[in-house]
Amino acid sequence: MAHKELYCIGYAGRNKDKTWEHIEELKKIGIPEPKTVPELYHLSDELISTDDTIKIIGDETSGEIEIVLITDSSGNLSVTVGSDHTDRALETVSIHKSKQLCAKPISKDKWRFEDVEDEWDDLLLYSEVLKDGEWKKYQEDKVSSIIPLEEIYQFLKKNNVELKNSVVYCGTVPLLDGFTYGEGFKGGLYSSKKKEALEIEYKIEKLKE
Repeated sequence: MAHKELYCIGYAGRNKDKTWEHIEELKKIGIPEPKTVPELYHLSDELISTDDTIKIIGDETSGEIEIVLITDSSGNLSVTVGSDHTDRALETVSIHKSKQLCAKPISKDKWRFEDVEDEWDDLLLYSEVLKDGEWKKYQEDKVSSIIPLEEIYQFLKKNNVELKNSVVYCGTVPLLDGFTYGEGFKGGLYSSKKKEALEIEYKIEKLKE
């Protein structure tokens, strides 16, 4: 992928009360409160990966399935799916650093934005984690649980993000049963209108320390 500006939107839940409840829960385990809700993280585009394996440090990293917007130099918009893989232990020190430490897997395939724009809220995000050799359902919810598309645009504009040559991870959906640190992660974005899904799958390989 040619050079692009990479951004991740955090704390992007549409239900603001639930988002703040989640923030309070995270504070209890040492993860600092974000400066703003939502929060924007500007990351190195070198993290973007279509490889089938990522390499990590430590025992507490996990993926999060996200709907992703990609723009070219003319501002043409595409939609795909990715994982905002993050070091949860480092999150207690700095959320920004915890995101910069891990590769950001992304699908090799994408859809034209116009083809799914009218069903944006109904697109389904889902993921599974490979734990002890078994795949466990990890997330499943519609994109309607994330802030509306118009709010994403306004938020990016407010933060001086130009939608040209950019990749924006737009937020994730709730976990079904808390963080799981596994050996693999897979998931996708399903369109009932197109009757097809964009998917990712990768193994998580721990580096020697």
